[in-house]
Amino acid sequence: MESVAGQDIRDTLPEGLGAALRETAEEIAALLRRGADMGLAVPGSEWTVGEAAAHLAQANELMADIAAGRARSYGDGTPQSLAAANERALSEFGERRAQPLAAMIMAQTDAYLRAREAGAAAGTVVTPLGPMEPDVLGSYLLTHMLGHGYDLARALGRPHMIDRARVGLTLPFLITAMPRVTDSARTAGLTARYAIRLWGGGRFGVTVREGVVAVDPQPPARADCTILIEPVTFLLMALGRRGQWSALAQGRILVRGRKPWLAPRFPALFKAP
Repeated sequence: MESVAGQDIRDTLPEGLGAALRETAEEIAALLRRGADMGLAVPGSEWTVGEAAAHLAQANELMADIAAGRARSYGDGTPQSLAAANERALSEFGERRAQPLAAMIMAQTDAYLRAREAGAAAGTVVTPLGPMEPDVLGSYLLTHMLGHGYDLARALGRPHMIDRARVGLTLPFLITAMPRVTDSARTAGLTARYAIRLWGGGRFGVTVREGVVAVDPQPPARADCTILIEPVTFLLMALGRRGQWSALAQGRILVRGRKPWLAPRFPALFKAP
């Protein structure tokens, strides 16, 4: 794995993350450079393609700044505050042209990689979704690009860039962020132990005790409900891009365990920011 400067960054990034970040940015940039209509509506969003691309460019710059050790304030971690921060940032940034935004998305991904390689931000960093380790920040950046890259691909009628390997690299961020985006109204009074297993690898556990959610990289020894899920489907559901019922009907979700009726409750325990 080579850095943007041509140097080895395997000692500072989890295996595959640097390449996944660069390749995802390149694929998003390619979508925009193929004569994208920047005025098209993004399905399921109030944004146009131009606005979604502008948001990506700004978010990549934010992540690069955080990785470089520059403090950035961006909401308080709640979906409402993040949405408000997004709209405020877009209103202050007028660029909506495909070529400049494609270049910015690439350049800010490179800036993140250079900052991470240099180890500019030592220890925990402060992100829009709370404190994280530097490697988790890289997983956050990848997750964010995949979500909005998927939106752009759908709007432009092109194949998306989410695959099993990239989904695996989003897990450190998702495991860190999930307890921070729980819906307290949905978790209230619930006690349950979930094991989440992605087809082909990747797993974690979610324990809810009287409404309090804890996420662990290892599934619980005695899960009440085990959810086996196809990886791309898992990420799209986690990001609020897909519902569970069609995935269940298509066999992309399988459920096992002593309390299988807990499975349909699981996606609603979290609010995608």
